[in-house]
Amino acid sequence: MRTPSVWETIVQENPNHSRWYVERFRAMAAEGADLAGEARLVDAMLPRRSRVLDAGCGPGRVGAALGAAGHTVVGVDVDPVLVEAAVEDHPDHLWLVGDLAELDLPARDVPEPFDAIVCAGNVMTFLAAGTHTEVLRRMRAHLAPGGRAVIGFGARRGYAFPTFLEDVRTAGLVPDTLFSTWDLRPFTDGSDFLVAVLSAAE
Repeated sequence: MRTPSVWETIVQENPNHSRWYVERFRAMAAEGADLAGEARLVDAMLPRRSRVLDAGCGPGRVGAALGAAGHTVVGVDVDPVLVEAAVEDHPDHLWLVGDLAELDLPARDVPEPFDAIVCAGNVMTFLAAGTHTEVLRRMRAHLAPGGRAVIGFGARRGYAFPTFLEDVRTAGLVPDTLFSTWDLRPFTDGSDFLVAVLSAAE
């Protein structure tokens, strides 16, 4: 039986949480907030018209910015309310409801692999307990040759950075480089945020 994610548990306890989250980012966008920092990093890694998977896409903030830069974007999120908002606000891209621990896009008529996978917004810390390595394995399986996954999340959220890096290697990925912010500041032992750029192990 499928274990609900931490995010789903939060929503079960507070059914208004997803709608609040959507409206929060809509308001920030309307106020002119810079919401594209993660997308800029990923875009810098890619040639034009690349394929990008937004893993844990939420209401589509990062994926839509990458689409605006000329990439083909597919987004997946476990929360149907967030996906509905992504479809409403950014209809030019493909947004799907799905658990990243069960990610199998070829089975959903999306057979092409991805040049990049972006997983922003602390998504890794909202996964169901015990599924982190499987999520990373499935990301690896969806990468095109030479493709990379970029994953960012904060410290003290129940998923320690050393544990994540162990899971990365278990899943058949290797870190290319680590940063402490999406604007490429160096990662140190004292960093409270991690942005990991990962490739498939040979």
